[in-house]
This record gives sequence, C-alpha cells and structure tokens, in this order.
Amino acid sequence: MAVDVVDNVERSRFEVHVDGKLAGLADYRLRGATIAFTHTEVAADFEGQGLAGTMVRHALDASRDTGLRVVPLCSYVASYIERHPEYQDLLEAAPE
Repeated sequence: MAVDVVDNVERSRFEVHVDGKLAGLADYRLRGATIAFTHTEVAADFEGQGLAGTMVRHALDASRDTGLRVVPLCSYVASYIERHPEYQDLLEAAPE
C-alpha cells in the first residue's frame, strides 16, 4: 500500500492518497503567517488505517517548516495536537 500526502495549494487542503486514490483531506485557510485547519475527513473505505494522523502530522510538519502558526479550528487537528505535545509550540496564541 503506497501512502502519499501532498499539499494541494490550489484547493487549500492537504490530501492523503492510497495507491493513487484520494483517501482523505485536511482543509485549511492561510492568512499571513497563520494556517487555520478547518476540516479533516477520511473516506469510509479508508477509515481505521491511521491515515488522518499521517496526513495531519505531515501538515503540521509542513507548517513548521514554512514558519506558519497553527489555528486548529478542526476538532481532529485540535485533539491531535493535544495528544502530541511536540506540536503545541505551533499554536497561535489567543489574543489578549
């Protein structure tokens, strides 16, 4: 099984592909130096294989590599960051 994660900039989403088929996506909005993840889903045929986690890990690593701060509006991304403290430094601080 070949798993690839790509940043589909034209559609503002990260995508995970399995053997060339779109298996899931993580939508985002870019604003300056901030990336807001708004929705994550994996197709029913591909659930239970850890693909959402693989995709979100890739998206967060890419965000770090490009210096983006993360706003996890999507509950999956928020819970992923909560479970993986190594990504908490990416969180955009709430305005005071």
